[in-house]
Amino acid sequence: MDWGITLLGLLVGFLVGLTGVGGASLLTPILVLVGINPTLAVGTDLFYNSITKLFGTIRHMRQKTVDVKLVLYLAAGSIPGAIVSIVALHLFDSFFHNQEQIVRHALGIMLIVVAVLTIAKQLFDRRGKENRWQAKPLEQKKLLTVSIGLVLGFIVGLTSIGSGSLFAIALLYLYTISPSKLVGTDIAHALLLVTAAGLLHASFGNVDFGLAFQLLLGSVPGVWIGSGLTAKVPAKPLRAIMASLILISGIKLI
Repeated sequence: MDWGITLLGLLVGFLVGLTGVGGASLLTPILVLVGINPTLAVGTDLFYNSITKLFGTIRHMRQKTVDVKLVLYLAAGSIPGAIVSIVALHLFDSFFHNQEQIVRHALGIMLIVVAVLTIAKQLFDRRGKENRWQAKPLEQKKLLTVSIGLVLGFIVGLTSIGSGSLFAIALLYLYTISPSKLVGTDIAHALLLVTAAGLLHASFGNVDFGLAFQLLLGSVPGVWIGSGLTAKVPAKPLRAIMASLILISGIKLI
């Protein structure tokens, strides 16, 4: 039992609960920077995320804040996308033996993308009238929805990053959906995606289950404590600080 890992989970959970910044964007780079192989860090984070998303999904399903049809359309693209990226990475490594380097660079690039998008959203987010994509009913955006899932699912399978943050941005700007349903739909879809990707990574030996459970011991109370302080602490400056730290981590990994 390594209590340092549990304290790390507590810190990450606290920051996620306090700021809403995606856990993978914080946890995966930390694991890599402390010496864990990038592929193992990605697989472990996906497994860890599947458990945390399960509790969130149950809560949102009970509250009826999940658009089930939208979740299924996204998953129809994202799960195959994740499978393709994980299998391709495994096959590529069989020939070139540089899997860890690929994952490390992809992780760095995605951290930079997520950090920039987070900062931009803080600076330029101005709600106005709905755009032409939001105005269309979901049935007319079926192909678009599956395509978004496919592309972002590929990225999540490769880096573990984006199951919440990137999909949330897509939901915000392409669909007419209430804030509560956006959160619930995002979490429910993330559960399906990270569970499928985590299981596939586990089949290739890329999940450290002991590490994941030690992180969970800390992160569950951490999220609870952080969430309880959101009303007392200004969220926007904290999100900007966290995005800056994520940006620095991404640059270091590249």
